[in-house]
Amino acid sequence: MVKPPVIVTRAEPGASETVTRLMDMDFHAIRSPMLELKALEAPLVDLSGIYNLVFTSANGVRFFVEAVGGITEHVADLTTWCVGPATADAAETAGFQRIVRGDGNSDELARLILSSECTEDGFLHIANSAAAGNLVAQLSAAKCDARFLALYETVPASALQADAVQTLRSGSGAVVLVHSAKAAHVFAALSESIPMVTNICVAISEAAAAPLKSLQARALISAVRPNEDALMEALLMACKEL
Repeated sequence: MVKPPVIVTRAEPGASETVTRLMDMDFHAIRSPMLELKALEAPLVDLSGIYNLVFTSANGVRFFVEAVGGITEHVADLTTWCVGPATADAAETAGFQRIVRGDGNSDELARLILSSECTEDGFLHIANSAAAGNLVAQLSAAKCDARFLALYETVPASALQADAVQTLRSGSGAVVLVHSAKAAHVFAALSESIPMVTNICVAISEAAAAPLKSLQARALISAVRPNEDALMEALLMACKEL
């Protein structure tokens, strides 16, 4: 199997985790994050009346733990709803004890919550500022007491890393990994002048793939599920196209 260079567009610290995984699979990985995560100057986290924490990314877990200054016994015992395996792993590592694992996107997580036999109301969705509203609106529409708290924001990159540009322009064929729709929009804008006919884009979801269609890459492949394991399986499929 041909193993082309892989450009990782994921924001840190997740980018380093993906690069390590790729190196373990004998890929040459190139970091070129499309987004930077920055903490917001949020007020003190108010957990009064909250019995359920909702996380739609591992980054949300990380910023929450930083905001509360570590996980106390009380916080660890709150029911913690996680959108997917990576988020659930981050929550477990942080010390949460009552974790419910999803395996999809935020809409599917909302459906999982609403279909559960959860008897304690009071939900707090922790995420980035751009995620405000959707999941909470779904819970609120079902008469759940739900609030949203933005603890960080995503800032778009101003340019691709030089080694990523060189690799994409080489004509030898590279694979671009895209972990989110927002990162896809930034990558598409920054690579407009780069011929992509020899390169392949691999996206974590159909939503993340949509902004990449205009690039006319050699192939555009979406993971069957929106998680890292499925993304790696899609990468291996992409290798067969080269």
